[in-house]
Amino acid sequence: MKAYEVNFDGLVGPTHNYAGLSVGNVASLKNADQASSPKQGALQGLAKMKALSDMGLKQAVLPPLERPDVYVLRQLGFTGSDEDVIKKASQEAPAVYAATCSASSMWTANACTVSPSADTRDNKVHFTAANLSNKFHRSIESPTTSRVLKAIFNNEQFFAHHQPLPLGDHFGDEGAANHTRFCGDYNQSGVEFFVYGKYAFDNSKPAPTKFPARQTMEASQAIARLHQLDPARTVFAQQHPDVIDAGVFHNDVISVGNQDCLFYHENAFLNTEQVLDDLQAAFSEQPLHFVKVPVNEVSVSDAVNSYLFNSQLVTLSPGHMAIIAPSECHENENVRRYLEQVIELDNPIKEVKIYDVKQSMRNGGGPACLRQRVVLNDDEIKAANQSVFINDELFSTLNAWVEKHYRDQLSEKDLADPQLLVESRAALDELTQILNLGSVYPFQL
Repeated sequence: MKAYEVNFDGLVGPTHNYAGLSVGNVASLKNADQASSPKQGALQGLAKMKALSDMGLKQAVLPPLERPDVYVLRQLGFTGSDEDVIKKASQEAPAVYAATCSASSMWTANACTVSPSADTRDNKVHFTAANLSNKFHRSIESPTTSRVLKAIFNNEQFFAHHQPLPLGDHFGDEGAANHTRFCGDYNQSGVEFFVYGKYAFDNSKPAPTKFPARQTMEASQAIARLHQLDPARTVFAQQHPDVIDAGVFHNDVISVGNQDCLFYHENAFLNTEQVLDDLQAAFSEQPLHFVKVPVNEVSVSDAVNSYLFNSQLVTLSPGHMAIIAPSECHENENVRRYLEQVIELDNPIKEVKIYDVKQSMRNGGGPACLRQRVVLNDDEIKAANQSVFINDELFSTLNAWVEKHYRDQLSEKDLADPQLLVESRAALDELTQILNLGSVYPFQL
């Protein structure tokens, strides 16, 4: 049966703002306190979704979360009406309040880890929502994310859902941002590749010293067990601690893979040659294409500033891949020069397509952050919620929805406006009807 890689992109939320919440993410910190445009961000994301759909790729959408999260604020001791809670929290604990307003769920590469049915022992598609325990503003996402995933993939014959891993540093899990899959055709058994930043239970092993390692080896192993993966077809590798300290907070900021191709920076991994040997040994059916970007052509700093590797690597036709890159890649001279060269080399990458996702980029997320890859066969697509798949009608409907509900500009002081919660809930209530999700948000339960 034929299978496809479906890109599930996150809709930029109504509270999209630049609060600089993500230590270790250079772009997030650099742009802190600037005014954002939620409307522009959402429209930019939708334009990218439609462009990929028009290329013949299967494209779907994941909704944003309810923000500000007044339920978490109540857990923290703020009382009264929703308006009271917002006023008290924004005045008494502004940093905490800003965290509960984050629209970071737009980066759905962190929503979960997905293993296709071709890889799992029970032949179901497995989902584990990421606990995102390293950052408070993200650690509160998984309950609603889990409900959304179950609302979209709600047929137990085809889909298996797991609880997020236990919260805490030892099992920090950042989802698909540290996971990729290699395969021939998408319907064939693949090799699942997990990249971690540190060992949680062994302090003698290498680890970053400046910025946190958000993914642990133990978390990656737990996901592989939960998803019933074949150990012979599963590879674990450590991200180089030095690049984490240089601002590479996830592996998808320093490498990206698709089918039989790994596009990676020379300094991406610890013990790189061993990593490549392990991948090739697990993927025994044919030679993998390892496309190395040399540090003397593109520095780690260039990679971080341009988000070259946070591009999407997609298959447009057999043997023909395209890099879906942010416009910052053309603005960086070294990266632009390299991309002009790479399509001439002996590898499957034959095109580079540039898109403007600046509202996301300024907060530290490029094209690959905005999407979760879910490999589904024909039967699994039919079993999923059909209302989330992008077509001309849904694209038009969602653009009109954004224009109706989103603010043009949002500053830090605007987050304390209780009306923002009212506006956001009205937007999300309408969105659940558009996407046929049922009641997934706390205010609807």
